[in-house]
Amino acid sequence: MDAGDASQPTDQALAEAAKAGSSRAFSELVLRHQAAVRGFLRRVCADPSEADDMAQEALVTAWTKIGTLKPDASVRSWFCGLAWRKAMTTQRGRARSAARDRQWLETRPEFDTPAARDQIAVRKALDNLPEDQRAVVALCLAGDWSHAEAAEALGLPLGTVKSHAARGRAKLLEAMGEAP
Repeated sequence: MDAGDASQPTDQALAEAAKAGSSRAFSELVLRHQAAVRGFLRRVCADPSEADDMAQEALVTAWTKIGTLKPDASVRSWFCGLAWRKAMTTQRGRARSAARDRQWLETRPEFDTPAARDQIAVRKALDNLPEDQRAVVALCLAGDWSHAEAAEALGLPLGTVKSHAARGRAKLLEAMGEAP
């Protein structure tokens, strides 16, 4: 399209029509300038598909903010300014997310520590216990319940709970390499 073509409305005329609510005028502005916006974002973003997504988001935002476009402003510059702010917001969000991830990784225990290996061994030992025995171990040894409380909760005789707790404790100690 020739910029000097008198039969085509100017960007400013289209912008004024878009401000008045003309979606057709706004669509024409997008058609004229979307390549510039997309090209700009593709040069400043590492991922071309992300740049395309941001360009689309910036142009949608432009429709909602068309009333803020000054009468003598360049539409292309305004579109690119919106796109730049969208890119910076995305970059700041990504940096915050990366910082949260780093902080979480620094605070979590290492996977291959003795404590982690013990947890895995205990989990395997628990998985190998019969269901009743596992429930007693979970309540009495891990949950600090009394034998009487566990017996009542599980509907088992007190003697059974005591023997399950003793056998379960022995199997867990064995799994951790310790003598009962």
